[in-house]
Amino acid sequence: MQLYVSIGLAAVVLIWSVVTYNRFLILRNRCRNGRSQIEVQLERRHELIPRLVDTVKGYAIHEREVLEKVARSRTEAIGTTGLPARTRAENNLAGTLRDLFAVSEAYPELRSDENFRDLQKELSETEDRIRFARQFYNDTVMRYNTLRGTFPPLLLAKVLGLEEERYFELADPPGDRPPPSRGKFPPLKSGK
Repeated sequence: MQLYVSIGLAAVVLIWSVVTYNRFLILRNRCRNGRSQIEVQLERRHELIPRLVDTVKGYAIHEREVLEKVARSRTEAIGTTGLPARTRAENNLAGTLRDLFAVSEAYPELRSDENFRDLQKELSETEDRIRFARQFYNDTVMRYNTLRGTFPPLLLAKVLGLEEERYFELADPPGDRPPPSRGKFPPLKSGK
């Protein structure tokens, strides 16, 4: 009888280990896929930037410093590897793009240029795709890290040497969206 209990217990532990391992594998692969999707969209952003800079150059001749800053930030973002360094580089690029769009506000003829508007729209759509891909990735990372940190899967994660995944944090992208207005709702009245 004791032998059957031991065999049954070993079978349960083995089945649980296989199922849990498969869950880890699925989530890890989804994390990799999500990260890849972010990279594709970031590459698309990087391809749009030179076209945008060239368009702005034609109108904003005196804004050479901003244009050079955007070009340097793009080059840095393309050449950076590793999630923390890549995140910093992409956030820096987003900041320089914000500066570029701020410069464009000073040139009404640039804002009315059809090519500039098309590129700005395309960049905005790309930023939306980056946000969506980043949300998918970060949600998957959260599920993976939660599974990895709960008991008893934590034991299997330690045995397998599974490391915690890192979130992909990016600053708010540049664009023509105004910040959320606080003035939509009247302030609450105090109970005096």
